[in-house]
Amino acid sequence: MGRMVEVTELALRDAHQSLLATRMAMEDMIPACEDLDHSGCWSIECWGGATFDACIRFLNEDPWQRLRTFRKLMPNSRLLMLLRGQNLLGYRHYEDGVVRRFVAKAAENGIDVFRIFDALNDVRNLRTSIDAVKAVGKHAQGSISYTISPVHTIAAFVDLAAQMVDMGCDSICIKDMAGLLKPQPAYDLVKGIKSRCGDNILVHVHAHATTGVTLVSYMKALEAGCDIVDTAVSSMSLGPGHNPTESLIEMLEDTGYETRVDLQRILRVRDHFAKIRPRYREFLSEFSGVDTEIFKSQIPGGMISNMESQLKAQSAGDRLQEVLAEVPKVRRDAGYPPLVTPSSQICGTQSVFNVLMGRYKVLTGEFADLMLGYYGATLGEKNAEVVQKAVEHAKKPIIDVRPADLLKPEWEQLRSQALALEGCNGSDEDVLTYAMFPQVAPKFFKTRGQGPKNVGREPGVTKAAPGAKHREPSSHEPTRYVVTLNGQEHKVTVAPAA
Repeated sequence: MGRMVEVTELALRDAHQSLLATRMAMEDMIPACEDLDHSGCWSIECWGGATFDACIRFLNEDPWQRLRTFRKLMPNSRLLMLLRGQNLLGYRHYEDGVVRRFVAKAAENGIDVFRIFDALNDVRNLRTSIDAVKAVGKHAQGSISYTISPVHTIAAFVDLAAQMVDMGCDSICIKDMAGLLKPQPAYDLVKGIKSRCGDNILVHVHAHATTGVTLVSYMKALEAGCDIVDTAVSSMSLGPGHNPTESLIEMLEDTGYETRVDLQRILRVRDHFAKIRPRYREFLSEFSGVDTEIFKSQIPGGMISNMESQLKAQSAGDRLQEVLAEVPKVRRDAGYPPLVTPSSQICGTQSVFNVLMGRYKVLTGEFADLMLGYYGATLGEKNAEVVQKAVEHAKKPIIDVRPADLLKPEWEQLRSQALALEGCNGSDEDVLTYAMFPQVAPKFFKTRGQGPKNVGREPGVTKAAPGAKHREPSSHEPTRYVVTLNGQEHKVTVAPAA
């Protein structure tokens, strides 16, 4: 009998978030649930990340109801969610009381494993979530946002893992959102965590397939003692998505490693999603191959498409290469944050601004906050000149405390605001939905009664009409930009240089 390798299946969340812009309707996932529930996976990842946002913004679906449905349909499985630490599932820091309430409600509605990460790897932003998960008796998984930079060494990541274990984490996830984890670092990092934190701490590796090397990284991680890996059924894998579940199982044959996964069940799930996926053609990522350039730029695929659409909206689609060259410079100035939500959007949008308007001529509010410490601390030193520009722009001081320490209790206020909205049912879940997305929730509460909609069957209406032309602004009039950042539109007008 070989060493047992556990598997977490991603088809119900990160797979369609990465490949289909999180648009998959619940009705298209329900038929796969029974097979997944009996597939022998360690856990089924099915909630958190961008699903909450997509449910209420595009699918007219209650995310809490989605979770309860998964819980009912998969009674034998651990359900796993991705939680952005102090940001929960929104795009700002929430006060500790809201964090605790969110975790308690997620547990009550069906989550067993909370994968908790912070975009900057600032462990201070994880503490409240970890404590809250432990308080409700669930599994707290501390996550390292893996990235490459001059300051991100194996030793620094091992230190981070040790701090998370000291905080009470039951397992450590190495979370590689861009396919940056090469085989040797995967081996060294798992080995380092195991020797520092002990063999009894589970190490879980999550990698995207974007660069084409990470299935080999999984093998090396397993050789170093990794306990669990994340995969997605093959019909929902590769490109900016993940490594295929079936490929992992076949790879392990005769290696002394084996999984508990029932391949027949997984093949049925594969066949189901192979039928469903074409319905979502308009949301399919155009990138479907392999991109090793990411090792240089460290830019995840989703971030590239985001910047591309920002540029196209300004009739500057041909300037993507300039923006891609700007991102590493902005990232260096910001102290090398890992490029993951929301730091990826913040650095990406600032890079677009730098290329279109001149370097740091205009700062977004979010980028200024990042420079001033309002998202937390970065591992690298920040560029002092850019920090000074941020101080001038934001008219507020640099901070070095945990950002949430500056927040006042906000639950009662959020509750009274939510309860005043038409269609709010008065539950804590609805208040939390409003807290996460105050711009989107009011409309959702109003329309919720109409039931979920499946956008996979609707013809695409997002394309410009044939022959529609963009008018180039003359150099003598102000240029107006509409920049979407973290789901909110910012209107920016830039006057021509005198």
